[in-house]
Amino acid sequence: MPITNSPMQNHLLAALPAAEFDRISNDLELVHLPHNSAVYEAGVRLQHVYFPTTCIVSLMYVLEDGASAEIAVVGNEGIVGVSMFMGGETTPNRAIVQSEGYAYRLRGQFLKEEFDRAGSVLRLLLRYTQALITQMTQTAVCNRHHSVEQQLCRWLLSSLDRLSSDSVHMTQQMIANMLGVRRERVTEAAGNLQRAEMISYSRGAIVVLDRPGLENTVCECYGVIKTEFDRLLWDMPGNDTSR
Repeated sequence: MPITNSPMQNHLLAALPAAEFDRISNDLELVHLPHNSAVYEAGVRLQHVYFPTTCIVSLMYVLEDGASAEIAVVGNEGIVGVSMFMGGETTPNRAIVQSEGYAYRLRGQFLKEEFDRAGSVLRLLLRYTQALITQMTQTAVCNRHHSVEQQLCRWLLSSLDRLSSDSVHMTQQMIANMLGVRRERVTEAAGNLQRAEMISYSRGAIVVLDRPGLENTVCECYGVIKTEFDRLLWDMPGNDTSR
């Protein structure tokens, strides 16, 4: 197990005041989440919540015919399993690991008890949930009104924001499943970005060569989502990653 793993790599945990963090720290369990594994399935009662540190989890909605689309992505900025503390305890979507890595797992009942204290944990999780709702609604708008090339740029930039490298390991078919479009459209969009020398793509590995170029190509949705997360989370008093 890598010695560099720390709960402070997750921005929600890092934002907790010391007293609240100390109450949950002994119950945090470091777990490895393999690529394409299911963190939870639709309709199944949640037992744990997950605070990603080096992995990325996609929240996917799957139709009866098997078609799917990503409705949100969660990385080191957030928590997987918001329905646990919002009162639902189940959800109609799946949570699939997009990029393998580590997360800290916490028993859902323990988090609910902290949430019910109506202190810093409640306020922080509600602010995160508001930001997550913004991401979901903006993603829906993006999928309806913007080109696949712009959607791909949004997806790449969102992934890079949650990773420590400039590369993303994902096949074009998987990206098509995330965006809810045909693979051929992803191939065309990726080809355009590669010809513009913004990315290189080979054998399921996408390397970003020109991030400013992607930022100039992406639609407004990426900026709206990022600004809302920054406004609601990063500027909170107590967001200290030095603990």
